[in-house]
Amino acid sequence: MKIAGIDPGIARIGYAVVVAEGNSLRPETFGTWEIPSAKNTDRLVVLESLMVSFLKKFRPERVGIERLFFSTNQRTAMAVAEARGVILLATAKAGGSIIELTPNQVKQSVAGDGNASKRAVAKMSRWILHLPDASTLDDTTDAIAIAIAASKHVW
Repeated sequence: MKIAGIDPGIARIGYAVVVAEGNSLRPETFGTWEIPSAKNTDRLVVLESLMVSFLKKFRPERVGIERLFFSTNQRTAMAVAEARGVILLATAKAGGSIIELTPNQVKQSVAGDGNASKRAVAKMSRWILHLPDASTLDDTTDAIAIAIAASKHVW
């Protein structure tokens, strides 16, 4: 089963796809889309195009998307919420099963502690997928963790 993880944002969006084979997971792809500065509506159009292409290419059966949990900056929170809407709509149109996870649910699922640090989650994500100890953007690492957490979700 292919499972995607998406870390929503407006300027940077993390993405990952893992493949569940029996009791193990292997990475298929991961990275971060960077959308240049532009009007928010222009960024949303680019994001939709990226999501549609991504979903067509990898065809995940399940897509984990991080919920917007908390933000001190109201403008940023609104922009990310709009991006989440585009991501949710593109995924729903593609027919993927959507699972929305809070940051604490992702941390609990990957690191065994809902209050784990980003560093601990990144370390466990690399260990689970047998990835080298390489530097990646937080958005990518978060997307990998979201994909892992979504793979563990029992329907």
